[in-house]
Amino acid sequence: MADPARTLALDGDGASQSRYKWTALTNTTAAVFMSALDGSIVLIALPAIFRGIHLDPLAPGNIAYLLWMIMGYRLVQAVLVVTVGRLGDMYGRVRMYNSGFAVFTAASVLLSFDPFDGGHGAMWLIGWRLVQAVGGSVLTANSAAILTDAFPEEQRGFALGINQVAGLAGMFIGLVAGGLLSAWDWRAVFWVNVPVGVFFTLWAYRTLRESGRHEGGRIDWWGNLTFAVGLSAVLIAVTFGLQPYGGHTMGWTNPFVDALIAGGLVLLAAFVVIENRVSAPMIQLDLFRRRAFTFGNVAGLAISIGRGGMQFVLIIWLQGIWLPLHGYDYGDTPLWAGIFMLPLTAGFLAAGPVSGYLSDRFGSRGLSTGGALLFGASFLGLMALPIDFSYGIFAVLIAVNGIASGMFASPNSSSIMGSVPARSRGVASGMRATFQNSGTAVSIGVFFSLMIAGLAHSLPQALTAGLRQQGVPADVAAHAGSLPPVASLFAAQLGVNPVQHLLQPSGVVDHLTTAQQQALTGREFFPALISGPFHSGLVVVFAFGAALALLAAIASLLRGAGPVAKPPKPGAGAVGETHAPATFDGTP
Repeated sequence: MADPARTLALDGDGASQSRYKWTALTNTTAAVFMSALDGSIVLIALPAIFRGIHLDPLAPGNIAYLLWMIMGYRLVQAVLVVTVGRLGDMYGRVRMYNSGFAVFTAASVLLSFDPFDGGHGAMWLIGWRLVQAVGGSVLTANSAAILTDAFPEEQRGFALGINQVAGLAGMFIGLVAGGLLSAWDWRAVFWVNVPVGVFFTLWAYRTLRESGRHEGGRIDWWGNLTFAVGLSAVLIAVTFGLQPYGGHTMGWTNPFVDALIAGGLVLLAAFVVIENRVSAPMIQLDLFRRRAFTFGNVAGLAISIGRGGMQFVLIIWLQGIWLPLHGYDYGDTPLWAGIFMLPLTAGFLAAGPVSGYLSDRFGSRGLSTGGALLFGASFLGLMALPIDFSYGIFAVLIAVNGIASGMFASPNSSSIMGSVPARSRGVASGMRATFQNSGTAVSIGVFFSLMIAGLAHSLPQALTAGLRQQGVPADVAAHAGSLPPVASLFAAQLGVNPVQHLLQPSGVVDHLTTAQQQALTGREFFPALISGPFHSGLVVVFAFGAALALLAAIASLLRGAGPVAKPPKPGAGAVGETHAPATFDGTP
């Protein structure tokens, strides 16, 4: 006969565990949302930030500040997430997670109190953004591992899906939030994190507990050093490669860029050698023997590159061309660009949780493969649009893209995390996040390089000829036409009319007729001028995005049919420990 007291105690433990898993989901979802939000909120707020710290976006050298404000955050996250995931496995995922929340919140406070102007003000923001990214890395790397520990296997896809949706939704919601908050005060894009961060930091310290096993160990210092320096060198080279060099429109011929790429690749190769030799490696290379882990990360990297590049290209398309052609002032285009991209976010929010639930019931491979194919189809649809498109068709296509991203993200994340043993979930989560963040950072370099290469052949001649037709002297028109294409793209993104900006200091505008002045400084001259060259670049960019989606679909198919979970051992401990699959598609 069963002991009633023991039965009641077990029931109480079950109820407590059920409450805890929802507490863990709520807290980690808020953390991932905040971290992703800050990865994109600055993108839209950059015009207000540059005005607030009195920084001229088209002045020589200031393009570097803009690139680092965008890419620095992603670079740090790409480099650190594996390391902090490993530290979570060694010393406690919740302990690392809580410290990350505190660092993230403190950096948000300091970002909002920039005491400098100009370049010094930009360096203050870039520096504290890097610190903020350290905290965000800790949150990102350990949140998925905490959820995988807290939820049983049959609910894990749903939980990770909600978490993944929160992260990517934060990326897109940040575009709108940045526009709204910066319209009030540019510092508000950092203030918004403070009350939320303080509350959830305190709540995390009070409620989260270690529900998975962790053991101490040694830090693989050589592995950490070669990985961090090697990956940083490659991503820094991407940043410098986008800037003009020696009369070239981009810096890929710069010996410094070539040296950074070569040195970074050598260090990453040395990292692989080191990890195969040390007793306590930073990452577990044997995880790549698991088909679901390897091909899931390859698919995730391809989709991340495509998604990140598309986001920046669409913003420039809307802000620099479509919105001005439809009567919007340059100063208002950042906010409206975020608003007009809402169907993308809505599609993702609708599909993400549903796909997570369906992946628990029917497996990950079909959903993620179908999502990748639909993702590629949306690129082909966007490629067929004219520059001055009908918004209804555009909205449908980006909504389809968001739905495709949601179909792919949750099942893919669940497949990756479910394929590894419980003791490796922290480092596996960090490796997954590294692929995703590296893809986002690299996407800027890849897509902008393709776009700039397309613009470089025709934009200077088109700009010079257009200015000459409006009465601008030949020497002034030629100087304006020599503006690097990357500067024209970023000027459009920042809500600056580059033609007006370039001509006003020379005084040429004052000697033109009223009609010529209105044409040159109006909303339509530059967008109409850039439309042809920009469309040529768009075709190349979107074709590349479709190819990436096809690669992701193939990799997703190769992951295998799904996990084969062994029965739980009698008397097993924490939730998640008994459900971790020991094998995956027959791979030990």
